[in-house]
Amino acid sequence: MTPTISKVIFVVMVIGWYLIRYKYARRSRRARVVWSARGPLETALLLISLSGLGLVPLFYVATGMPRFAAHGFYPWLAWLGSFFAIAALGVFHLTHRALGRNWSISLDVRENHELVTEGIYRRVRHPMYSAFWLWAIAQALLLPNWIAGFAGLAGFGVLFFGRVAREERMMLQTFGDSYRDYMARTGRVFPRVL
Repeated sequence: MTPTISKVIFVVMVIGWYLIRYKYARRSRRARVVWSARGPLETALLLISLSGLGLVPLFYVATGMPRFAAHGFYPWLAWLGSFFAIAALGVFHLTHRALGRNWSISLDVRENHELVTEGIYRRVRHPMYSAFWLWAIAQALLLPNWIAGFAGLAGFGVLFFGRVAREERMMLQTFGDSYRDYMARTGRVFPRVL
């Protein structure tokens, strides 16, 4: 493993993310949104996350900047990062496949919205967030730069902590006791250990 290959793996992860998301975004647009939390806060959170998981690291991959934040490259860390990248894309794909037309980039409730509790959702309520945590870890391991590498953890962390409680309130309002029961038997981001 070399630094160049490590950067290529990160770019392939970004392309994989886009290809998975594009397919499901097209499908979900057909379902009418009946309630949404879209607004300035939601937009700001999404832009912060996009910056940390995409814009900052891709700028680094393209330019090598910021050079002052570079640190030593260790091939074993990049191999570990590759494992996390594969896991992130796998969880990301399974999440989109399970959600189908219920998926939305924002906190939206769609017409005939269903509570998905099968597939990857059987044990985890928010596997999409799990996928992005895995992505952020992969990014930190693949990119030997303190800013570009860790921008994903910071950017996605802001989105996660600014949004997950609001999302769970929305789900409780939409699905009531069904969601409350679902919460009792699942982990938020990682499966519960029984």
